Amino acid sequence: MAPQTIAVLDFGSQYSQLIARRVRDLHVHSVLCSPHTSPAELKQMNAVGLILSGGPDSIYAKDAPRCSPEIFEIGLPVLGICYGMQVMCTLLGGRVEAGRTREYGRSELTITSPNGLLGQLPSPTPVWMSHGDMVTEVAEDFAPLARTRTCPLAAVAHVDRPLFGVQFHPEVTHTPHGTQLFRNFLYNICACTGTWTVGQVVDQVLHDVRSRTQGEARVICALSGGVDSSVTAALLQRAVGDRLVCVCVDNGLMRQGEIELVRKTFTDHFRIDLRVADAADRFLGALAGVVHPREKRRIIGHEFIEVFKAEAQSIENAEYLAQGTLYPDVIESGFGHAGKSAEIKLHHNVGGLPSELGFELVEPLRDLFKDEVRRVGEHLGLPNEILWRHPFPGPGLAVRIIGEITPDRLDLLRRMDAIVLDEIVAEGWYPKIAQAFVVLLPINTVGVMGDEGSYEDQHVAVLRFVETSDFMTADWVRVDYELLGRISTRVMNEVAGVNRVVYDISSKPPATIEWE
Repeated sequence: MAPQTIAVLDFGSQYSQLIARRVRDLHVHSVLCSPHTSPAELKQMNAVGLILSGGPDSIYAKDAPRCSPEIFEIGLPVLGICYGMQVMCTLLGGRVEAGRTREYGRSELTITSPNGLLGQLPSPTPVWMSHGDMVTEVAEDFAPLARTRTCPLAAVAHVDRPLFGVQFHPEVTHTPHGTQLFRNFLYNICACTGTWTVGQVVDQVLHDVRSRTQGEARVICALSGGVDSSVTAALLQRAVGDRLVCVCVDNGLMRQGEIELVRKTFTDHFRIDLRVADAADRFLGALAGVVHPREKRRIIGHEFIEVFKAEAQSIENAEYLAQGTLYPDVIESGFGHAGKSAEIKLHHNVGGLPSELGFELVEPLRDLFKDEVRRVGEHLGLPNEILWRHPFPGPGLAVRIIGEITPDRLDLLRRMDAIVLDEIVAEGWYPKIAQAFVVLLPINTVGVMGDEGSYEDQHVAVLRFVETSDFMTADWVRVDYELLGRISTRVMNEVAGVNRVVYDISSKPPATIEWE
């Protein structure tokens, strides 16, 4: 029998998967579903509760997504969040209008009914708001639970049935007591038993991979040596055994010593059939003169496919290509259950392979966040030096060189990157930072080298250190100034061609973590 499941109806929010993640963190199975999921489908998946996500639409707009009114009549508890609350209240006789004042960011919630959904939450309590519309009127069988200064109906509940709505976002870390709200909903309202564990996640992934890759067909795993592809390889090895072949593409855009590390790790630790495709000249030739980030990603994705096509010719009976795609990659590339969410940037490994390639795509981590992937890796017994490596983008250093990519600029960036990693490891900062890297800018700045001015061929280096748990949101690290100073001094003394180092203090959003 399927485990107890919370179905999250995804109306296109950038944070829909965060809801599912919060539920899984509380040891309850959750799945993202289309807003059009039927009562019969909910019964089949053993749904014990529903959560309606936020979304970018206005419920009163033409073609705004809605769910079936029938889902409110089948006895399942429902929690509507932001747009999800507006959908529920509209379908059940309420009214939604554009607010006189929009609420974006931190707000203070005053709880007027401190039981049930909002039990054990302090009042007032900080919450995160992100809405222009709001529920202005509810049906007579609904009652208010909480308010903010500009939103009188910030939380509501049906007086007899387990139907609840909140205008704020309990799924984000900026709502500090959001976990307690979800715990109340899951355990006090949905009567969940909390038996979903990372071991069950692994078992389900292994079952899915084995079901899709039956027979003698071989599976090629795109391996970079990062956390995502490493966990993917470990899962696949457990699922298909010696039918797995790992292929690492040396695209000339890797960090210093990366290929050597991949060889050592996966031949010594995993004993996997590893093949390295030397394609550096091919990639750099295709990228010559290209400056637009989307075009860089498109070219890298195209060459990636072509290299795999050529490499596959030497692998007998290869039918599947596995990649370590994660959910943040998917959502940022514009794919979602509600249709197509806002496209932020193109990930070269998202969206499927061209039909002429002849492989079926296997993405066992596609529904997971980075921290969940690491927990899966721990369960599989991967060493910490693999699990806790900072992530490295699929397009490599190409998205950390703004402007044209040349061998000289790649050499500059590799040397600076090595200095940064050396310093943050030596000072104990590496595990405190989710991702640390250098960006090379395509501008010259005036400097003083010895007794002479410098300008020509003198570049600006940007240090980017971020902290995050899920990579959907991130903040810059308040790193020690002495460490920044040492990094800056070493870069300008040891890397000829750089005369200025700056520190990026942008959060995500509105910025992304990578610059391109």
